Amino acid sequence: MKNLMIISLTIVGLLLLILIIGKINLAIKFDREVKELFAQSKSISNQTFHKSQLNGLPEPVQRYFNHILKEGQPYISYARIKHDGQFKTDLAKGWINITGEQYATTEKPGFIWKGTTSMFVARDMYISDKGRLIATLFSVYNVADAKGEKYNEGEHLRWLGESVLYPTNFLPTERLQWTPIDKNTAKLIFNYNGLSLSFKITFNDIGEITEMETKRYMGDKGLETWVIKATNYKELNNILIPTAFDVLWRLDKGDFSYAKFNITEVEYDKPEKF
Repeated sequence: MKNLMIISLTIVGLLLLILIIGKINLAIKFDREVKELFAQSKSISNQTFHKSQLNGLPEPVQRYFNHILKEGQPYISYARIKHDGQFKTDLAKGWINITGEQYATTEKPGFIWKGTTSMFVARDMYISDKGRLIATLFSVYNVADAKGEKYNEGEHLRWLGESVLYPTNFLPTERLQWTPIDKNTAKLIFNYNGLSLSFKITFNDIGEITEMETKRYMGDKGLETWVIKATNYKELNNILIPTAFDVLWRLDKGDFSYAKFNITEVEYDKPEKF
């Protein structure tokens, strides 16, 4: 009986040691990826927003920038974000609680996100023009490591859609254009690295972006309609940004939400990990 107890305690100790080592290794990898992300993109915060830049833009887009930005607002070069919320690993499964932290760059498109649940850690990223999604069970074993052309495009779309959190990235440039649709919608087109990405953007009457819709690969499957819904705007760092998001797939049989995130913290131009 004593020997059995010793063996049991030894096994438990080894499992705990494996989990601790796994968490340490995962933290080291994440730190390295964040540093790599920030090292690849230059600061553009010497540029400032002026309302004259809005001349010729579709009316709802002008309404948006006039509402959320102030004259002389510096361009955002880097963003770091924290959130909580709920997430589904599969549309047929239930909701689980999740916390996340994310880092993004604007001069060179890129981001990395780490989402943590009670069972797994997910790392979603677009670094060096490559997309990748890694899910690690108990910080030890990778149950998913998805990459390739579909993920390059999909993660790039995620970065572009989430620019609503670092919105000077939506200002027109040689690679970003807006075209009119109607009084409450406009098309956003972003050309980069041989890809032409686009969103149909919906604005409300006061100028808030409320919905962003595009076509995105659903994992390794074909293209489906992907939608980001944004609400609960708050002024943070002198910019109005949404702090509540509902991300969903709009399929033939209906809308299927898989992520409901609430932004808890946003900081700009601090190119370092929290």
